[in-house]
This record gives sequence, structure tokens and C-alpha cells, in this order.
Amino acid sequence: MSLTARFSCLSDYDPDALSVEQARAFIRSQLTPVRTQERVALRSALGRVLASDVIAPFNVPAHDNSAMDGYALRQADLAGSGETRLRVIGTALAGKGFAGAVGTAECVRIMTGALPPAGCDTVVIQEVVELDGDQVIVPAGQRAGQHIRLAGEDLAAGKPALAAGRLIRPAELGLMASLGCAEVSVYRRLRVAFFSTGDELCSIGTPLADGEVYDSNRYTIFGMLTRLGCEVLDLGVVRDDPATLEAAFRDAAAAADVVITSGGVSVGEADFVKPLMAKLGEVLFWKIAMKPGRPMAFGRLGSRGGGEGGDGGEGGDRHAAWLFGLPGNPVAVMAAFYQFVRDALQLLMGADPLPGVPLLPAVSRVAMKKAPGRTEFQRGILSHAEGQWSVRPAGAQGSGVLRSMSDANCFIVLEHERGSVAVGDTVQVQLFDGLV
Repeated sequence: MSLTARFSCLSDYDPDALSVEQARAFIRSQLTPVRTQERVALRSALGRVLASDVIAPFNVPAHDNSAMDGYALRQADLAGSGETRLRVIGTALAGKGFAGAVGTAECVRIMTGALPPAGCDTVVIQEVVELDGDQVIVPAGQRAGQHIRLAGEDLAAGKPALAAGRLIRPAELGLMASLGCAEVSVYRRLRVAFFSTGDELCSIGTPLADGEVYDSNRYTIFGMLTRLGCEVLDLGVVRDDPATLEAAFRDAAAAADVVITSGGVSVGEADFVKPLMAKLGEVLFWKIAMKPGRPMAFGRLGSRGGGEGGDGGEGGDRHAAWLFGLPGNPVAVMAAFYQFVRDALQLLMGADPLPGVPLLPAVSRVAMKKAPGRTEFQRGILSHAEGQWSVRPAGAQGSGVLRSMSDANCFIVLEHERGSVAVGDTVQVQLFDGLV
């Protein structure tokens, strides 16, 4: 079934008035993750997505061990009430245990990570005991088994330590290293081609002619894709010429899983853009109820094997390359990318669950005008003072003012049905840290 047919049968689908949430849901419903796997060295796996479960080959910890520096003893030797005196007969170090026998009313000095001596079932931390020559005085109230990490407590042998679909962060690298994994199976990198459209655009390094502007969008798109770990193909600036644009679209679709363009999807753009996209594939043009970034195109270009299924990978039928046609204004490009394209790319990469960015409440320091009926993403500066998070807009909010995006550290997310904001109202913010 075509994309148009799939969406047109939905009762709430209106391409001229889509909410942000509707557009997100529609995009996600169409995408199938890549399935081609490859083995990479552990240090090369950062930012990749696990393609298969990582199974623990042994217990972690491998043996019972002390969680603290202190004294290992037998709970049965402690008095029912009051203090207990025990004689210290040796020391257990991490990697070098105490080999002797621990008798009645005796204990062993133990370091973090060391194996408790045979018969010892409790560790008392060093901060609570008193030393008296070769004896320690243990206060009342110690629990049996305290401060001992049990074998297999973190990971049990034969059980999954990490599930397929997990995005590999520094913590995952360390966890896999603790299991002795020198290599790991990951999904292949997503290949993304991108270019800008417009006769007014000039590449950096070239003097500007009258009426020209430097193309900043390719650099923000490059940065956003690189941060996501994509394999990127920059096709440069493509002029507003039907034959040139068609060649660019064909080259991009042949080389990549996803094609991203900036410019050419707004009302008033050259008349040939929409028919050209229709000629090369199936593309939907949406007007999303959001600011900035209202116009967007979504669809697919070309055909490889003619199949409806597949993973976008080698050796079988596959979808055409997915297309995201973004607006031309610099801030609108970034807002649309982060609200729609970022999640779509991570879904295609195989990330499950998607690493979402939570919304956090903050108090607005200024009044903001807004009419219900669209979602607004204002660039904001979030700060903390006197125990409270507060936020204010980061300068001018025009969709061409990239400076305010650079100065900001969050989006102020004003919901679809929300009206104007008064000073002191609580608003939701989406932190750039973890997003951009």
C-alpha cells in the first residue's frame, strides 16, 4: 500500500494541519530498522547499536567479595546487645585473600573487592569500629551479610547482560570489558546523504555575490548527523534546475539509506520540486503545526528490488531511500531535525528503546505570547538559582537567527493547546545536552 493510501485512511490525517505528535507517530510507523550486522573491536563500538544480546559468560562478581574497607567476621561471634571485642589475625587484599582459618572471636582486616575468608559472613566498615591494640571493638546493630557483594549479584552467568538494540555508551563499553568482550556485534552504520537547494546559496571559501548567502545548513546537518554516528555523504549545494536536482536525488537515493535536503519544500518554491519528487518516488508534503519548521516533506525515493519489506541493507528487497525534506531557514532546519529526523534515524539504526530526551519543568522569567493550535520550540537559556530552575528565551526567535540557537541550552516547548505564558508560569524545557 502506498504512503498516501496508508495515511489517507486515518481519520485524523490532514497534511495541511498535522500536530507534532501526529507527524512523529506517522513517521515512526513506516520505518524498519537496518538488520545488517558487523563485528567491531570494543573501542570502535561507542555510539553504535548492539545487534545481538551480550550474554554473561560468568558471574559478576565472579566470587563473593567485600563492598567496603573494614573487617570481615562471623555474625555469630557478635554479642546480642552491646559492643563486641574481636582479635585481628590478618588482612585480606583484593586479588590476594587471607588463607588462614578464622576462629571464635577473631576477624580479618579486609579491603574492598577482597574475598571474605572462609566462614566470615559479614563486613563491618572501618569507620564505625574502635581499635585497641590487636583488637577491634564492634558496635551493636550489625546485620548478617552486610557489605558483601554476592557472586552473580550484578550479572548471572548465562543471562543477558545487555539486550540487542541498546545504544552503546561509555558505561556499556565498561560493562562489556568486564565480561572480557574484545569484539561485539553491532548494526552497520546508517548511510545518510544530504544537500542544500537554492540559487542564492554560496559555499564557504567562495566570495559572496550580490544576493547570495553562505550555506550554513549543510554544516549544522553534518554536525547533527555526525553526532548520531551516521555515515554521511555531503552532496553540496544543488541549484534550482530540474535536471540538476533530479541527478542529485538519484545519486543520493542510490548511495544512502536516508536523504535529507534543506530548502525547496515551502509554499512558493519552484513549481518543479513537488512533481520531481513524485517522479522519483513517493513523497508527502506536510504543513506541521509548529514554530519554527512548519513545512516538511517525508517519503521515499527510488526503488531497490521493489520490495515493501527489508532492512535497507544488503542481500534482499529493501525500501527506497527515505527522504526528509526540511525547511530552508537555519533554525527551522535544526528544530525539525531534532523533533522528527533524530528519532527516525535512531529507529532506523536499530535503537530500542529510542533514547528520548525528557521534558523538565522550569519557571518562565518572562511573558511569552502564543496562540493555541501549534507547538512552539523557543530557544531558551535555562539557569538555576535559589533552589529553582528558571528559563528565558535566548534572544530573537526568528527562524533565521542561528545566533540564538548557539546561545541557547534548551528548547522551551510550548504545547499545542497552550496559550500565552505569564511571568512565573511553569513551562517544559528540552535540554540540548543529550539532544544536540
